[in-house]
Amino acid sequence: MRRRDDKGQQGIFLGNLGNAYAALGDAHRAITFHEQNLSIARELGDRQGESTASWNLGLQLAAQGQLAQAAQLMQMCVDYEQEIGHPDAEKYAARLAELRRRMEAGGEHGETVLE
Repeated sequence: MRRRDDKGQQGIFLGNLGNAYAALGDAHRAITFHEQNLSIARELGDRQGESTASWNLGLQLAAQGQLAQAAQLMQMCVDYEQEIGHPDAEKYAARLAELRRRMEAGGEHGETVLE
C-alpha cells in the first residue's frame, strides 16, 4: 500500500509543480507536469486526482490555443464534479461553457483566456 500512496503523493507534487510553472508563465513546463500528474492519477484509478489534473491541464492547453483538447479534458472534470455533487460543479461547468462559446466565436484559435 505504501508504494501506491507514494505514487499518489508524487502525482500531487507534479500537479503542484505544474501550477507553480503556470504561475511563472512557463506553459511548456506546466503542461509537462500536469500531463505526468494526469498519467499517474489514471494509473492509480484516482478519479478525483484525474479530475483535478484534467482541469489544470485543460486550462494550460486553452491558454496555448489548444481549445478542443482543453475542452475535452475540462469536460471530464465537470462530469466527475457533477457526479459526486461537488459544490463548485456548476462553476466549472460555466467556465467550460464559456470556453466552448469562445471556440464557436473564434474557431480553434479564438480568445483563450479563462478568467
